[in-house]
Amino acid sequence: MYSFRRIALLLALVLPAMAAVQAESPSSSSNPATQPESQETPSQTQAQQPAAAQTQPQVSVQARIKARREQRRVAAIHDVYGHLYEGYVGAGYLRFTPGATLQRVNEYNWDGGFTRYFSERLGVTIDGRGYYGNPFIRPTQGTPPAGSVGLTKPTISQYAVLAGPTYRFYLQPKYSISGRVMGGYAQGNFTGDTNGYGTLGVLYPDSKTYAASASILGEYNLTPNIGLRVAPEYYLTGFGSTMQNNLGYTAGIVYRIGKR
Repeated sequence: MYSFRRIALLLALVLPAMAAVQAESPSSSSNPATQPESQETPSQTQAQQPAAAQTQPQVSVQARIKARREQRRVAAIHDVYGHLYEGYVGAGYLRFTPGATLQRVNEYNWDGGFTRYFSERLGVTIDGRGYYGNPFIRPTQGTPPAGSVGLTKPTISQYAVLAGPTYRFYLQPKYSISGRVMGGYAQGNFTGDTNGYGTLGVLYPDSKTYAASASILGEYNLTPNIGLRVAPEYYLTGFGSTMQNNLGYTAGIVYRIGKR
């Protein structure tokens, strides 16, 4: 009986203590649950922020580098093509028809000109040139003197003064591509080497006529002031009341002066 009382007294003391512990356990268990949640949110935010923070500076740096390169390229182009005046001299080659029934002859020429530029791209050119060749006349062609010694390959020549616009449609610091169209006056001398026999019945008569040229100019710049030029060309003349469609090219050196 005494032991039963002791057990009842022990239970009376233990049960209230257990109830107090159970009442405190939900609050203590909820704190660990909320604590990780509050700790995960900043870590996730910090993981996302560096990616955005790193991307933005990289884009801005690349944009600045690209802008500087473009500025240097534009400055280099202006340094070369910002000149007011351009002179050139050179030589060339032309396949020319010296008479309506004759085969084409190889003519070699000198060429020189001057261009005034109103912008980096557009200018006006004045050009002078001379062509020289020796057409072949077979003994069976022309009048009887054509078969004489020294008259089968007479020397002919022609000269022209042309003018027209030049336009640079592709520019780089080291090279450029331009287009040029010109028209003007041509003088043909075809009988000066025929010993007084004139046209020999097959050459065009000496005359003055129109001339026109269309060419593509390719230039490679050695310095901002000096360049090398090659220009394939279509050259049109009107000797003998006919039309001669000729193809050839000129090549030479270009010198620029007068900064804008």
